[in-house]
Amino acid sequence: MPRQSILLFVLLVLSMPADTEARQTQGTLVVEVRSGSRPVEQAEILAGEQAAVTDANGEARLQLPPGELQLTIQRFGFRTQSVRASVAENATTTVTVQLEAEAIHEEIIVTATRTDVRIEDVPLRVEVLGREEIEEKVVMAPADISMLLNETSGLRVQVTAPSLGAANVRVQGLRGRYTQLLADGLPLYGGQTGAIGLLQIPPMDLGQVEVIKGVASALYGASALGGVINLVSRRPLQRERELLVNLTTRTGRDAVLWLAGPSENRWGYTLLGGGHFQERTDVDGDGWADLAGYRRGLIRPRVFWNNDSGSSLFATLGAMAENREGGTIGAATLPDGNPFREKLTTRRFDGGFVGRFLLGKRLLAARGSVMTQRHRHAFGEIRERDRHETWFGEVTVTGANARNTWLLGSAIQGDLYRSRDVPRFDYTYTVPGIFASDDYTPAPWITLAGSGRLDIHSKFGAFFNPRASLLLRLPRGWVVRASAGTGVFAPTPFTEETEAIGLSRVLPLQGIEAERGRSGSLDLGWRNARVELNATVFGSRIRDAVMLRRSYAAPESLQIVNAPGPTRTVGSELLARLRIGRIAVVANHTFVRSTEVDAETNERGDVPLTPRHTGQIVGMWQDPLRGRVGIEIFYTGRQRLEENPYAEEGRPYVVFGISVERRFGPLRFFFNAENFTDVRQTRYAPLVRPGRNYDGRWTVDAWAPLDGRIFNGGVRLAF
Repeated sequence: MPRQSILLFVLLVLSMPADTEARQTQGTLVVEVRSGSRPVEQAEILAGEQAAVTDANGEARLQLPPGELQLTIQRFGFRTQSVRASVAENATTTVTVQLEAEAIHEEIIVTATRTDVRIEDVPLRVEVLGREEIEEKVVMAPADISMLLNETSGLRVQVTAPSLGAANVRVQGLRGRYTQLLADGLPLYGGQTGAIGLLQIPPMDLGQVEVIKGVASALYGASALGGVINLVSRRPLQRERELLVNLTTRTGRDAVLWLAGPSENRWGYTLLGGGHFQERTDVDGDGWADLAGYRRGLIRPRVFWNNDSGSSLFATLGAMAENREGGTIGAATLPDGNPFREKLTTRRFDGGFVGRFLLGKRLLAARGSVMTQRHRHAFGEIRERDRHETWFGEVTVTGANARNTWLLGSAIQGDLYRSRDVPRFDYTYTVPGIFASDDYTPAPWITLAGSGRLDIHSKFGAFFNPRASLLLRLPRGWVVRASAGTGVFAPTPFTEETEAIGLSRVLPLQGIEAERGRSGSLDLGWRNARVELNATVFGSRIRDAVMLRRSYAAPESLQIVNAPGPTRTVGSELLARLRIGRIAVVANHTFVRSTEVDAETNERGDVPLTPRHTGQIVGMWQDPLRGRVGIEIFYTGRQRLEENPYAEEGRPYVVFGISVERRFGPLRFFFNAENFTDVRQTRYAPLVRPGRNYDGRWTVDAWAPLDGRIFNGGVRLAF
């Protein structure tokens, strides 16, 4: 569809009349496109070599030579129609066309596996969140992607620092530091995405989100031990101008601008700009900010080139500035009688490109990126200032024949950390690597895939990680996928704990081994035009997992060590989707049992903040011309709490949400009630500790919502 849309606009430009005489021998054809009594905007009209797109009134105008001609009218979600029309010289002719809605069956192309094939043909299970799901979350949480990811089966957004709201993504129960976050396959947010980075990415310009669960080092190296989340940018299929303004009952304010220009002379562009503001909010009245305050501005232009023959180029730049603040509010003090303010200033700049060039029967792809990010963090009286840099380059060659699709590639990535206040943790890692993969289809009902990668880490040495996958197409539409592989993670001083407390109390890294893991999964699925069913069982084992503990030699300090035993995780996912006309229902359940050995007691226990059971039911009625109404129910089961003086186990809870959007041509109004039953952790126990913890924290871990009931609403204007 993107290539066709680009071709349509190129044809439109090429078909413009060259002189006044040509214009005088033409007539005007007005095409009105309707569905029932409602206009259909953004429908594509093809008339010979000319093309046009309907406006908000469902109308399109074409200048055509007189005579009979065939019109083709198409729009995603409607049946394509063909009609005959007659154009009169120097006159205006109007044609009205009725489109019929059809069941939506979108062909999804997966890019995270590097071979750009249909999701139905990928042996490795990849979960894809499409534009429809992203659109829903754009109006519910326009400031960041945390809600979008948290409502995906097998993913859990875990708050790591309640004072600032910092969070990361756990994939199938594994710690968030193992998850590699990419943008169009590029590490634009760093080799190891910090816990704040997730909260600084708005979803407005995303086309789809691809999730690979389980070790993915065979594809992406030593930063993807737990999985990969690839954020695929939205393509400029047509000229778009959109402004979103949002307000919340917790003093949040968002303004996002989205611009897109379709390919003209093979070039197109998009631009995202936004301002996001949140005041510090004390929900339970204890003087501590349950909702951190922030002020953030960002801009991201993208440029696209395509020659319609298989070659393309994409380039992006990004700049983001944020000031975030939490802790005590006003004259409030903590149990020791003193105030405690936590602040974080972030400045990030990045740039990257992806080029694809068809050379005969081979596809040459090159990609590269650079990112630099500066932090100024204040933990009460302690100040930490640092700089992170990541640079990346990769070249691949892909080929295919009747049975094989293969890929060969090489890459190099560098990660740098420099601290002005705790320089003992400074590091520079350089990791060159080579990798290969092959998808072999000996028969239409089976595909075998294998991949392997050799990385040479400048500190931790060489690692080879293989992965094998199997796709079986069974009778009556059933599909089986099986996958297993190994992975590696190069340790840094940044863990979930140090993200919250900083590095000043931590001793230098000594004798740390790289974390090694292996995982496997078995997946059974079935789908037709209305129903999709899927069941997955998975397991993983992480050896030499990094942990934080009190130092035996210096009791006032902390030490990062390798765990004395492996982290073991098993679980399952169940997913069901139903679509009947304009109604869609999604239900899923995730079971996770993850255990680890405590570095101080040497006893095995459940990994903290990992619920055994989570589930959700989401119902949505949607009409592309009128709007949508959605209802969401989320369940979170019991979870072990660590070093919490108020409880050893978190209570199960259920969160309800309602979302409504009404469309009036180019104007859309939206309203959302999130957690309208006001489930809050502070209803069960305080967030602030009675005394400061040995690691410096004044709060317990967040295991339930802290912000409680939130209403938000606003407007989206296409212009």
